[in-house]
Amino acid sequence: MIKENPHRINDKIVGVREVRLVGDNVEQGIYSYQQAIRLADDMNLDLVEISPNAEPPVCRIVDYQKFLYDKKKKEKEAKANQKKMEVKEIRFGPQTDDHDYNFKLKHAQGFLQEGNKVKAYVFFRGRSIVFKEQGELLLARFADDLAEYGKPEAMPKLEGKRMILFLAPKK
Repeated sequence: MIKENPHRINDKIVGVREVRLVGDNVEQGIYSYQQAIRLADDMNLDLVEISPNAEPPVCRIVDYQKFLYDKKKKEKEAKANQKKMEVKEIRFGPQTDDHDYNFKLKHAQGFLQEGNKVKAYVFFRGRSIVFKEQGELLLARFADDLAEYGKPEAMPKLEGKRMILFLAPKK
């Protein structure tokens, strides 16, 4: 499987009379295509088309392999610096007591401060579905207690045996 080059180089640049040269090792300006190719050959480097849609197309005289290497390296660094957001789950019962509630509240605060989303849900077992109002009050209290760390994305909603609330971290 041969991967096609993302840029046109040297004699692959066709249908162009003039190019705009940019870069470190050349005087910037508009050159004829033949002049640009000759300059690249004199320096034993490649003429690489950077922006084909510009008028005239923008080219750079560089070593193409080094150019690709530097580009990959920059992309890898950018990817490494991205923050991945996770969704952390916290489960309650409809009759969760204060100690458990406070314990889970501290965990949720930590998750939100780290920049993660929190999915808090009340799980109803058997006949405890009768206590829907208690679950809703519990999640409302939870969202209210975490107001300085995150904001709810929507009102608590019942899905099957679970009442779910999503909290997003504040920036």
